[in-house]
Amino acid sequence: MKSSNVPKPGESLAAYVHRLRLALGMSQQAVSEKSGVHAQSIGKIERGHTTVLKQKTQRGLAYALDIPEAHLEAAAKGISVEETGALKFCPQCWIPGNAPDAMWLHIHAHYCFRCGSALRHNCVQCDSPITSLKHRFCPYCGTAYNAPEKAES
Repeated sequence: MKSSNVPKPGESLAAYVHRLRLALGMSQQAVSEKSGVHAQSIGKIERGHTTVLKQKTQRGLAYALDIPEAHLEAAAKGISVEETGALKFCPQCWIPGNAPDAMWLHIHAHYCFRCGSALRHNCVQCDSPITSLKHRFCPYCGTAYNAPEKAES
């Protein structure tokens, strides 16, 4: 996932959606068709007339713009992506299929309180944010969540 897909600090939902749409070279109509959201609604979002997204709209826009829903949520709320309650887990202590420890989910937690390992919140292969630990693999690339980090070359 490219860092340019993350909402910039202070960027409104309108500016964020407009920037991503242009970066993808899509018209409002193309986004509408891919997302299942009415073209007039896309226009209202980009003009700043809609600032709160319904779940169906958020899901469709995220799909059309190829971004996690958390990014749209962060832009709409005017907060950083990290503050949306991103899932984090310890690759050493987490047992796949189990809920993450509550201490890992604290907004300021960066390391496991048990073993000291760095907590993960992104896939080690494609860098997509982890949005659910219900499954053991990244839905974007298929990499196991507790796979070793890729070696730097």
